[in-house]
Amino acid sequence: MTSIAIVGAGPQLGLAIARTFGSRGFDVALISRNREKLDGLVGTLTAEGITAAAFPADVLDRDALTQALKDAATQFGGIDVLEYSPVGTFGSTALTTPTETEPSHVQHEIEFQLYGAIAATKAVLPAMREAGAGTLLYTTGAGSIDPVPQVGNVNAAAAALRNWAINLHKELDGTGVQAAHVGIDVSIGMSVIPDFPTAQPEEISPVYWDLHTTRRDQAELVFSL
Repeated sequence: MTSIAIVGAGPQLGLAIARTFGSRGFDVALISRNREKLDGLVGTLTAEGITAAAFPADVLDRDALTQALKDAATQFGGIDVLEYSPVGTFGSTALTTPTETEPSHVQHEIEFQLYGAIAATKAVLPAMREAGAGTLLYTTGAGSIDPVPQVGNVNAAAAALRNWAINLHKELDGTGVQAAHVGIDVSIGMSVIPDFPTAQPEEISPVYWDLHTTRRDQAELVFSL
């Protein structure tokens, strides 16, 4: 049986990715901070005939994140695909322009985006390399590629994750393990910026399946309309 672990699982893109893989026979491990929300997602997927389980962990707690992924691997017989896309909350994320940014503003985002991704990768990659197969997918907004001043600190950390993911793709070339960055150049579900393009999660999630199956030589895919 194959499985996917979704770190930062939520009711929008995370659920859509779970459905995309789960409908094709994958077991789904859902990881995020809120147990109640995870249980709701598990219930939704279970009702659709998809095997899913919740593994609560905060990506800022490296030990808890590592343990959650190890527990998921134990329950599902391994992790074949890792998708990393946690989203900060308005209460925990300060948005700053480049001139307003202090080192602490970037540090929080680096901890959340880059360091969390590194910890998650280290939890699953050794088994993938041993098996000679696996997929590692890292999601950011397209500001990691074409930054906008209003979210300068978030873009800086996202760009660091993008750089690391593409570099990981290069390092893993020939091992059977695929690593790729997904840049989302739309608002998901509903627009929060006037005149900015919007896509539904179900329109975006197939690109993750494509990277896992038919685009394994691709280090990056940008979703835009």
